[in-house]
Amino acid sequence: MLAVRLNKPQFEYDIHSIVKAFYPAETVKVFEEGTKDFESDGDNPSIAIWFEERAIRVNLSGTEHEAVLSRPEERPVVKNELKQLLYRVLSAHTGKELPWGTLTGIRPTKIAMQFLEENAPGTQNPMTEADILSYMQETYYCSEEKALLAIDIAKREKRILADIHYEKGYSLYIGIPFCPTTCLYCSFTSFPIFSWKDRVGEYLTALEKEIDFVREACQDKILDSVYIGGGTPTTLEPEELRRLLSKVRASFDFSQVKEFTVEAGRADSITRDKLRALKEFGVTRISVNPQTMNQETLNIIGRRHTVGQVEEAFRLAREEGFTNINMDLILGLPGETKEHVERTMEAVTRLCPDSLTVHSLAIKRASRLSLWIEENGIETLHNTDETMEIAAEGAARMNMKPYYLYRQKNMSGNFENVGYATEGNYGIYNILIMEEKQTIMALGAGTISKAVYPDGRIERCDNVKDVALYIEKIDEMIDRKRKLLGG
Repeated sequence: MLAVRLNKPQFEYDIHSIVKAFYPAETVKVFEEGTKDFESDGDNPSIAIWFEERAIRVNLSGTEHEAVLSRPEERPVVKNELKQLLYRVLSAHTGKELPWGTLTGIRPTKIAMQFLEENAPGTQNPMTEADILSYMQETYYCSEEKALLAIDIAKREKRILADIHYEKGYSLYIGIPFCPTTCLYCSFTSFPIFSWKDRVGEYLTALEKEIDFVREACQDKILDSVYIGGGTPTTLEPEELRRLLSKVRASFDFSQVKEFTVEAGRADSITRDKLRALKEFGVTRISVNPQTMNQETLNIIGRRHTVGQVEEAFRLAREEGFTNINMDLILGLPGETKEHVERTMEAVTRLCPDSLTVHSLAIKRASRLSLWIEENGIETLHNTDETMEIAAEGAARMNMKPYYLYRQKNMSGNFENVGYATEGNYGIYNILIMEEKQTIMALGAGTISKAVYPDGRIERCDNVKDVALYIEKIDEMIDRKRKLLGG
């Protein structure tokens, strides 16, 4: 355990995130002095943070460090200067530097995008790309490589989304919370399909009620993108898929939809008949997601299909006419080294998908992975600059460019998730969900709708995660969405 004492409660999330990034294997406790009594154990330092009127002091195992606040009356400035001080102290103590520096809970591309938009013609005090790079390095201690990546992606996002209807438009997400099995690392809302086969029809009926509501509530808005995810949507039988897709196409005006994605996902759920159902209803983009092309790893993480099944599912999708196929990979899976990542990239390159989403493994408390790490040790998870570069180079060989990026808590190696794609095959919905500039209506168990208002305010409305409760309380959730859209 690593204990962090505070003289008063504030910025606990940011403190926890930075300390955890330097000590990923440790349980980190951040608490106000006098309320609890935790002590660091083993070789871990004890940390105390004292907030004063015009300064912050960090005591690390008896050594005092201080930062005088430049503008103590401004909370964002205090937070940033606290994070800078804590980062410097921990970096000096551990000898480590974090690729993204002090950035926690902030999308790196959002920072770059903000300055790029302020740099539009007619705006005041324009910033050059060199200015943005310096700002990210000096303010957040980002490495040059990561700051340049964020700027490059932000520029590409601006171009890709130039025709999106922000105020007058919306996007639609439909969640299918069923999977063949639950993967070791997963914390998403998903349930084994075999336990719910007899109630899928009830779930679709509830979904149809939500669809009817959104159709009426958003009839004056323009639909820009549709994404059916999960879970694994292709756990539905072909006739169930056709029922859902038929309802969606009959309910909404697709005349300006730029992308219709279905996350086919698991190879053990993909059949020719299901692919034909997707094609029949105009799906333009699908995913065939192996996560790794190493069979031993697939067995460990609980994906009950073979590498050969992934290759066969991909070939089937090409035969059925899909020209925009994404593949998801995860770096840092248990036991995988750079040689495993090289083998995966070689296999993926032979298939040559149209886009590739490279995730850094995120350790979620709600996943079985947390227990696995307790039993096997965090040192079995390897994600490094080298493995990230192997993936980036593989994407470049397939003529892909990075187009979206996001980060999560407790990511292996303190890295990021990056989407790569060939020209014209960028995942528009992926960018929109991260940008938070357009309303997203999300239907189904465990989904979260986000209404974006003209003043920039964002309101959220979540559906219950449990499938049975979702079916039972569908009218109540529709009422909540009605209030959400009412502002």
